[in-house]
Amino acid sequence: MKALQEREDQGEHELYYFDESGVSQSSSVPYAWSPIGQPWEIPAYTHSQRLNVLGFLSRQGKLVYHTTTKSVTTATVISAFDQFIAQKDPDTFAIVILDNASMHRSRAFARKRLEWLNHRLHIIHLSAYSPELNLIEILWRRVKYSWLPLTAYESFATLCSEVHRVLGGYGNEYTITYA
Repeated sequence: MKALQEREDQGEHELYYFDESGVSQSSSVPYAWSPIGQPWEIPAYTHSQRLNVLGFLSRQGKLVYHTTTKSVTTATVISAFDQFIAQKDPDTFAIVILDNASMHRSRAFARKRLEWLNHRLHIIHLSAYSPELNLIEILWRRVKYSWLPLTAYESFATLCSEVHRVLGGYGNEYTITYA
């Protein structure tokens, strides 16, 4: 991984970390600080719609993401990769690092890998059970537990709006420094 990052720093390629995450009103919000005598009250939802986010993140602060309220399937992931390729500079060689989720290892996904190589995109799978190596996991954690205000969970529409606001502000208003 270090060698890939060093080669990226030398301008040989762009390096992105890919993963999916989801938020809903039934997300676990373990606690929140509030002024004494003014507790936050949020309705408890046993079932809520879910906003799924598929993202490509670079250490340089580039974030390309797609959202859907539908289940994430192999077809959803393939569509996200196709959209990523369509927006990237065709002369740039990009490496995407991702985990071993079944939708990332499916036959349909494997068939697309050859097509994506023609668009100068190479995929590297992380070793099993190593989410700490996927830097986008840090972004998902920050979005869910630091950057989304508690008021985002008041309605599903508000939650969707706030997720888009935070992700749209990544790189400017919201940043992560990777050592």
